[in-house]
Amino acid sequence: MKREIMRLKNISVSILAAALFVSCTHFLDEEPKGKLPSDGFFSQREDLAASLNALYSVVTTSQRANNYVGTNFLSGDDISTHPASNKQSLREHDQYSVTDNNAWMVSMWEQRFKVIKAANFIINNASRTPDVSPEELTQALAQAHFWRAFSYFYLVTTWGAVPVMLDETIDYNAPLSSVEQIYELILSDMAIAEAGCPVKYDSAPYFQNGVNVAVSQGAVKAALSYIYMCMAGWPLNLGEEYYALAAEKAEEVIDLVEDGTYYYRLLDDYSDVYSMAYSKSNPELLLGLYYHRDRSSHSMPLTDFLLEMKQGGWGDTNGEIKFWKEFPEGPRKDATYFPKVMLADGQLYDWWYDTEPSSREVVAPLFIKTAESATRGAEFDYTDPSPGQSAGEKTLQVIRLSELYCWYAEAVGRSGAVTQRAVDVLNRVRNRADGQTTNIYTTAMTPEELAEAAYNEHGWEIAGYYWCGFASRSRDMFRMYRFKEHFEYRKLNPEIEVAPGIFRKEAVTVTGEWDDSKMYCPYPYEDKSLNPNL
Repeated sequence: MKREIMRLKNISVSILAAALFVSCTHFLDEEPKGKLPSDGFFSQREDLAASLNALYSVVTTSQRANNYVGTNFLSGDDISTHPASNKQSLREHDQYSVTDNNAWMVSMWEQRFKVIKAANFIINNASRTPDVSPEELTQALAQAHFWRAFSYFYLVTTWGAVPVMLDETIDYNAPLSSVEQIYELILSDMAIAEAGCPVKYDSAPYFQNGVNVAVSQGAVKAALSYIYMCMAGWPLNLGEEYYALAAEKAEEVIDLVEDGTYYYRLLDDYSDVYSMAYSKSNPELLLGLYYHRDRSSHSMPLTDFLLEMKQGGWGDTNGEIKFWKEFPEGPRKDATYFPKVMLADGQLYDWWYDTEPSSREVVAPLFIKTAESATRGAEFDYTDPSPGQSAGEKTLQVIRLSELYCWYAEAVGRSGAVTQRAVDVLNRVRNRADGQTTNIYTTAMTPEELAEAAYNEHGWEIAGYYWCGFASRSRDMFRMYRFKEHFEYRKLNPEIEVAPGIFRKEAVTVTGEWDDSKMYCPYPYEDKSLNPNL
């Protein structure tokens, strides 16, 4: 066990991440990576840091690939998948027809509860650690509460009512807590996190390369802003009051950025946002997750590229055509999608170019955000792609300042107002996207126009980034109850003119009739067999 603890201490911790959740099934009996024994632990000062590193190890593992974290994001209108037979688990989300034995959905469920279990271990036991200052203990507990809240947020927005686990015992008959009850827990945990997480960490390992590498106060406030927005929308529909709370919490972050308390700032060029140059030192990140793939048995994917492309890849996801078509032209779009794709013949083509229609696999625009260079640390060059290695280091992005600006503007609008500040921060996002000062948004907009503009800007900011994001396009559509509208559109699957005289449809078809059960994933089959309350 000492060897395991030392291994955990060596795990790199960094700009943390994402939405996660758990249940009462068999996997809780297993020995997950990062698990530490409660008996005799927290008996020496070093155990507190080891427990946090163990928690972050579990978080990192839970975020390491799409089958652990992001498949449900395919229900958004920005991402689709491929009709190939081996994409069934992904395709079920894309078609709003997820089955209770969907392997990747089961993985998401399990990983959320593993994070919760690791957080509960700290929450319930860390206070007995000797020789640590009250400040150290407060910060450790705050981070554990944050991760538990994040995890239950993922659960409640993916499955709705779920069992709540607050200790380390396994209750196979745990009742379901309602959506309202789960949000009460989330807000309670977030309050502890907000009070206990520092503005900035003072030294390594939690402050490196000029950025926080653990959950900070700003990250908590930003997460709270979006949580309030979700509570304002479907299914609770708490409305303007909670949109006002969301705006207030986002504005606290903006105030502290502008007075210099927080170091966060927008990068000048959108192309830098996901670049290797800023991977470890991105000042735009309020929350991220540092990932060292050399230390994982399951590496992050090289790419979502398709197999017939020169650089190869998995071909799991691609862009939906309508979203791509409506995406404003400019530097942001150029950094989001491949301008051209290089097929195996070494030539660059538009994605819609048919070389052999009968066997074609490039069926939609392709995202470039998850692309990796073959050379560690080098920027990817789509004009000269080479097969990369699934190894190395990367910071996966969870919450960025540009997202918070969008949330603030949207929350202001949906609370029934239009303010100069909301317009100004939204213009900051759009001006960078356009690569010039366009200032297309004004106070002459109606509150609804402001809200919808911010909603769309957020979608364009994070389009296709489903590995780790807290507020995906899918989650935006969920809280706004827009899955049904998208479902009906995908059933029609109209042709879209992607270039003069060239028309394409989505390769993945959607069938059936809508009902609100499609808003959520089903409970995993094995869990239902163990817990009659599911």
